[in-house]
Amino acid sequence: MSTILVVDDERLICDLLRSVLAGHGHEVLMAMNGRDGLELFKKHRPRFTLLDLRMPEMNGIEVLKQIRAIDPQAAVLILTAWGSDALEQQARQLGVVDFLSKGLSLDVLVDAMERTLQQTAQAASPAQAAAPGGAPRAAPVAAGDGDFILVVDDEPQIRDLLKRFLTLRGYKVRVASDGQQALTMVEQEAPQLIVLDVYMPGINGVEVLRQLRRRKFTGGVILLTGSQDDKLLQEALDLGSVDVMGKPVDLERLALAIQVGCILTEQQGLGSWST
Repeated sequence: MSTILVVDDERLICDLLRSVLAGHGHEVLMAMNGRDGLELFKKHRPRFTLLDLRMPEMNGIEVLKQIRAIDPQAAVLILTAWGSDALEQQARQLGVVDFLSKGLSLDVLVDAMERTLQQTAQAASPAQAAAPGGAPRAAPVAAGDGDFILVVDDEPQIRDLLKRFLTLRGYKVRVASDGQQALTMVEQEAPQLIVLDVYMPGINGVEVLRQLRRRKFTGGVILLTGSQDDKLLQEALDLGSVDVMGKPVDLERLALAIQVGCILTEQQGLGSWST
Protein backbone atom coordinates (compact mmCIF):
# COMPACT_ATOMS: atom_id res chain seq x y z
CA MET A 1 0.00 0.00 0.00
CA SER A 2 1.22 3.50 -0.89
CA THR A 3 0.23 6.88 0.52
CA ILE A 4 -1.08 9.17 -2.23
CA LEU A 5 -1.93 12.86 -1.87
CA VAL A 6 -4.66 14.34 -4.10
CA VAL A 7 -4.79 18.15 -4.26
CA ASP A 8 -7.73 19.53 -6.24
CA ASP A 9 -10.33 22.24 -5.56
CA GLU A 10 -13.10 20.12 -7.14
CA ARG A 11 -14.62 17.93 -4.43
CA LEU A 12 -16.11 15.46 -6.91
CA ILE A 13 -12.71 14.70 -8.41
CA CYS A 14 -11.08 14.35 -4.99
CA ASP A 15 -13.79 11.99 -3.74
CA LEU A 16 -13.75 9.85 -6.84
CA LEU A 17 -9.96 9.56 -7.04
CA ARG A 18 -9.94 8.59 -3.37
CA SER A 19 -12.49 5.85 -4.07
CA VAL A 20 -10.62 4.59 -7.14
CA LEU A 21 -7.17 4.60 -5.52
CA ALA A 22 -8.43 3.14 -2.24
CA GLY A 23 -9.95 0.38 -4.36
CA HIS A 24 -6.42 -0.33 -5.59
CA GLY A 25 -5.22 -0.74 -2.01
CA HIS A 26 -3.72 2.72 -1.40
CA GLU A 27 -4.10 5.18 1.46
CA VAL A 28 -5.38 8.46 0.01
CA LEU A 29 -5.05 11.94 1.54
CA MET A 30 -7.13 14.82 0.15
CA ALA A 31 -6.72 18.58 0.12
CA MET A 32 -9.07 21.08 -1.51
CA ASN A 33 -6.47 23.84 -1.89
CA GLY A 34 -2.74 24.30 -2.27
CA ARG A 35 -1.96 25.42 1.29
CA ASP A 36 -3.70 22.42 2.87
CA GLY A 37 -1.99 20.20 0.31
CA LEU A 38 1.43 21.49 1.34
CA GLU A 39 0.67 20.90 5.02
CA LEU A 40 -0.35 17.30 4.29
CA PHE A 41 2.75 16.83 2.15
CA LYS A 42 5.03 18.08 4.94
CA LYS A 43 3.33 15.88 7.53
CA HIS A 44 2.94 12.62 5.59
CA ARG A 45 5.54 12.76 2.79
CA PRO A 46 3.33 10.80 0.36
CA ARG A 47 4.83 8.40 -2.14
CA PHE A 48 2.97 10.19 -4.92
CA THR A 49 1.12 13.52 -5.31
CA LEU A 50 -1.63 14.19 -7.84
CA LEU A 51 -1.81 17.97 -8.17
CA ASP A 52 -4.40 20.18 -9.89
CA LEU A 53 -2.87 23.01 -11.90
CA ARG A 54 -5.68 25.57 -11.64
CA MET A 55 -6.68 26.39 -8.05
CA PRO A 56 -7.58 29.69 -6.34
CA GLU A 57 -5.05 31.50 -4.12
CA MET A 58 -2.16 29.08 -4.79
CA ASN A 59 -1.98 27.33 -8.15
CA GLY A 60 -0.37 23.99 -8.87
CA ILE A 61 2.93 25.46 -10.14
CA GLU A 62 3.43 27.38 -6.87
CA VAL A 63 2.58 24.27 -4.84
CA LEU A 64 4.99 22.23 -6.95
CA LYS A 65 7.80 24.75 -6.36
CA GLN A 66 7.32 24.46 -2.59
CA ILE A 67 7.14 20.66 -2.78
CA ARG A 68 10.46 20.71 -4.65
CA ALA A 69 11.98 22.86 -1.88
CA ILE A 70 10.91 20.22 0.65
CA ASP A 71 11.74 17.12 -1.42
CA PRO A 72 13.48 17.55 -4.81
CA GLN A 73 12.75 13.91 -5.72
CA ALA A 74 9.03 13.77 -4.83
CA ALA A 75 6.85 12.11 -7.49
CA VAL A 76 4.21 14.60 -8.71
CA LEU A 77 1.69 14.35 -11.53
CA ILE A 78 -0.08 17.52 -12.71
CA LEU A 79 -3.79 17.18 -13.49
CA THR A 80 -5.64 20.00 -15.22
CA ALA A 81 -8.80 20.75 -17.17
CA TRP A 82 -6.80 23.01 -19.45
CA GLY A 83 -3.25 24.24 -19.67
CA SER A 84 -0.76 25.86 -22.02
CA ASP A 85 2.56 24.97 -23.58
CA ALA A 86 4.29 27.48 -21.29
CA LEU A 87 2.69 26.03 -18.14
CA GLU A 88 3.45 22.48 -19.22
CA GLN A 89 7.06 23.42 -19.91
CA GLN A 90 7.30 25.10 -16.49
CA ALA A 91 5.85 22.01 -14.80
CA ARG A 92 8.22 19.67 -16.65
CA GLN A 93 11.20 21.86 -15.74
CA LEU A 94 10.15 21.35 -12.12
CA GLY A 95 10.35 17.59 -12.64
CA VAL A 96 6.75 16.39 -12.81
CA VAL A 97 6.19 12.80 -13.81
CA ASP A 98 3.45 13.69 -16.27
CA PHE A 99 1.00 16.42 -17.26
CA LEU A 100 -2.49 14.99 -17.83
CA SER A 101 -5.81 16.46 -18.93
CA LYS A 102 -8.93 15.99 -16.79
CA GLY A 103 -10.70 15.16 -20.04
CA LEU A 104 -8.90 11.81 -20.14
CA SER A 105 -10.72 8.73 -18.94
CA LEU A 106 -10.13 7.54 -15.39
CA ASP A 107 -8.55 4.36 -16.75
CA VAL A 108 -5.81 6.45 -18.38
CA LEU A 109 -5.29 8.47 -15.18
CA VAL A 110 -5.13 5.39 -12.97
CA ASP A 111 -2.74 3.63 -15.38
CA ALA A 112 -0.45 6.69 -15.31
CA MET A 113 -0.49 6.71 -11.50
CA GLU A 114 0.15 2.97 -11.30
CA ARG A 115 3.15 3.35 -13.64
CA THR A 116 4.48 6.16 -11.47
CA LEU A 117 4.09 4.09 -8.31
CA GLN A 118 5.91 1.18 -9.92
CA GLN A 119 8.73 3.49 -11.03
CA THR A 120 9.12 4.98 -7.55
CA ALA A 121 9.00 1.48 -6.05
CA GLN A 122 11.82 0.37 -8.36
CA ALA A 123 13.90 3.33 -7.28
CA ALA A 124 13.23 2.63 -3.59
CA SER A 125 13.39 -1.16 -3.54
CA PRO A 126 14.02 -3.34 -6.62
CA ALA A 127 12.93 -6.48 -4.75
CA GLN A 128 9.62 -4.91 -3.81
CA ALA A 129 9.04 -3.69 -7.37
CA ALA A 130 9.59 -7.20 -8.74
CA ALA A 131 6.23 -8.36 -7.41
CA PRO A 132 3.77 -8.26 -10.34
CA GLY A 133 0.73 -6.05 -10.28
CA GLY A 134 1.85 -3.58 -7.60
CA ALA A 135 -0.43 -3.02 -4.62
CA PRO A 136 -3.26 -5.55 -4.16
CA ARG A 137 -6.64 -4.38 -5.32
CA ALA A 138 -9.47 -4.41 -2.86
CA ALA A 139 -12.72 -5.97 -3.99
CA PRO A 140 -15.46 -3.44 -4.68
CA VAL A 141 -18.36 -3.15 -2.29
CA ALA A 142 -21.11 -5.36 -3.61
CA ALA A 143 -24.51 -3.89 -4.31
CA GLY A 144 -27.69 -5.84 -4.62
CA ASP A 145 -28.04 -8.13 -7.64
CA GLY A 146 -29.72 -6.41 -10.57
CA ASP A 147 -29.17 -2.86 -9.33
CA PHE A 148 -28.92 -1.07 -12.69
CA ILE A 149 -28.31 2.68 -12.57
CA LEU A 150 -28.49 5.15 -15.44
CA VAL A 151 -26.32 8.29 -15.16
CA VAL A 152 -27.48 11.21 -17.34
CA ASP A 153 -25.22 14.27 -17.64
CA ASP A 154 -24.01 16.35 -20.58
CA GLU A 155 -20.53 16.74 -19.03
CA PRO A 156 -18.31 13.77 -20.09
CA GLN A 157 -16.03 14.10 -17.07
CA ILE A 158 -18.90 13.91 -14.59
CA ARG A 159 -20.41 10.91 -16.40
CA ASP A 160 -17.06 9.14 -16.27
CA LEU A 161 -16.48 9.99 -12.61
CA LEU A 162 -19.92 8.86 -11.49
CA LYS A 163 -19.78 5.68 -13.56
CA ARG A 164 -16.43 4.72 -12.03
CA PHE A 165 -17.54 5.58 -8.48
CA LEU A 166 -20.80 3.61 -8.72
CA THR A 167 -19.14 0.68 -10.48
CA LEU A 168 -16.69 0.46 -7.59
CA ARG A 169 -19.72 0.26 -5.30
CA GLY A 170 -20.88 -2.81 -7.20
CA TYR A 171 -23.63 -1.29 -9.34
CA LYS A 172 -24.22 -1.93 -13.02
CA VAL A 173 -24.00 1.49 -14.65
CA ARG A 174 -24.93 2.88 -18.05
CA VAL A 175 -24.58 6.51 -19.13
CA ALA A 176 -26.47 8.96 -21.37
CA SER A 177 -25.23 12.34 -22.57
CA ASP A 178 -28.60 14.09 -22.88
CA GLY A 179 -32.28 13.81 -22.03
CA GLN A 180 -33.44 12.32 -25.33
CA GLN A 181 -30.82 9.57 -25.22
CA ALA A 182 -31.85 8.83 -21.64
CA LEU A 183 -35.53 8.47 -22.59
CA THR A 184 -34.61 6.12 -25.43
CA MET A 185 -32.41 3.99 -23.15
CA VAL A 186 -35.11 3.77 -20.47
CA GLU A 187 -37.63 2.67 -23.07
CA GLN A 188 -35.26 -0.12 -24.13
CA GLU A 189 -34.39 -1.23 -20.59
CA ALA A 190 -35.74 0.39 -17.44
CA PRO A 191 -33.10 1.07 -14.77
CA GLN A 192 -33.80 0.73 -11.09
CA LEU A 193 -32.59 4.27 -10.49
CA ILE A 194 -31.55 7.29 -12.56
CA VAL A 195 -28.99 9.95 -11.57
CA LEU A 196 -30.15 12.88 -13.68
CA ASP A 197 -28.58 16.29 -14.34
CA VAL A 198 -31.12 19.14 -14.29
CA TYR A 199 -29.45 21.57 -16.71
CA MET A 200 -28.74 19.97 -20.10
CA PRO A 201 -29.14 21.24 -23.68
CA GLY A 202 -32.32 20.15 -25.43
CA ILE A 203 -34.49 18.47 -22.83
CA ASN A 204 -33.63 19.46 -19.26
CA GLY A 205 -33.71 17.03 -16.36
CA VAL A 206 -37.07 18.11 -14.96
CA GLU A 207 -38.72 17.63 -18.37
CA VAL A 208 -37.10 14.21 -18.63
CA LEU A 209 -38.51 13.36 -15.21
CA ARG A 210 -41.93 14.67 -16.24
CA GLN A 211 -41.92 12.42 -19.32
CA LEU A 212 -40.75 9.44 -17.27
CA ARG A 213 -43.64 9.87 -14.83
CA ARG A 214 -46.10 10.34 -17.70
CA ARG A 215 -44.99 6.95 -19.01
CA LYS A 216 -45.39 5.43 -15.53
CA PHE A 217 -41.69 4.87 -14.88
CA THR A 218 -41.57 3.67 -11.26
CA GLY A 219 -37.82 3.65 -10.65
CA GLY A 220 -36.06 6.13 -8.40
CA VAL A 221 -34.65 9.42 -9.72
CA ILE A 222 -31.96 11.60 -8.10
CA LEU A 223 -31.48 15.03 -9.65
CA LEU A 224 -28.17 16.90 -9.75
CA THR A 225 -28.09 20.66 -10.16
CA GLY A 226 -25.56 23.47 -10.15
CA SER A 227 -28.27 26.08 -9.55
CA GLN A 228 -30.73 26.84 -6.76
CA ASP A 229 -33.86 27.52 -8.80
CA ASP A 230 -36.43 26.97 -6.04
CA LYS A 231 -39.38 26.66 -8.42
CA LEU A 232 -37.62 24.08 -10.59
CA LEU A 233 -36.37 22.09 -7.61
CA GLN A 234 -39.84 22.06 -6.03
CA GLU A 235 -41.27 20.76 -9.30
CA ALA A 236 -38.68 17.97 -9.26
CA LEU A 237 -39.69 17.01 -5.72
CA ASP A 238 -43.37 17.13 -6.66
CA LEU A 239 -42.62 14.69 -9.47
CA GLY A 240 -41.34 12.20 -6.91
CA SER A 241 -37.55 12.49 -7.09
CA VAL A 242 -35.72 10.62 -4.33
CA ASP A 243 -33.41 13.59 -3.73
CA VAL A 244 -32.15 16.79 -5.33
CA MET A 245 -28.42 17.31 -4.82
CA GLY A 246 -26.19 20.26 -5.63
CA LYS A 247 -23.02 20.22 -7.67
CA PRO A 248 -20.22 19.57 -6.96
CA VAL A 249 -21.62 16.25 -5.84
CA ASP A 250 -20.88 14.84 -2.39
CA LEU A 251 -20.20 11.24 -3.43
CA GLU A 252 -20.84 9.71 -0.02
CA ARG A 253 -24.20 11.46 0.22
CA LEU A 254 -24.99 10.32 -3.33
CA ALA A 255 -24.12 6.73 -2.44
CA LEU A 256 -26.47 6.88 0.56
CA ALA A 257 -29.28 8.43 -1.54
CA ILE A 258 -28.86 5.67 -4.13
CA GLN A 259 -29.07 3.00 -1.45
CA VAL A 260 -32.29 4.55 -0.14
CA GLY A 261 -33.67 4.95 -3.66
CA CYS A 262 -32.94 1.32 -4.53
CA ILE A 263 -34.62 0.11 -1.34
CA LEU A 264 -37.73 2.19 -2.06
CA THR A 265 -37.83 0.92 -5.64
CA GLU A 266 -37.49 -2.69 -4.51
CA GLN A 267 -40.41 -2.23 -2.15
CA GLN A 268 -42.54 -0.89 -5.03
CA GLY A 269 -41.29 -3.38 -7.61
CA LEU A 270 -38.55 -2.86 -10.22
CA GLY A 271 -38.64 0.26 -12.37
CA SER A 272 -40.89 -0.05 -15.40
CA TRP A 273 -41.86 1.86 -18.51
CA SER A 274 -45.24 1.57 -20.14
CA THR A 275 -46.67 3.24 -23.20
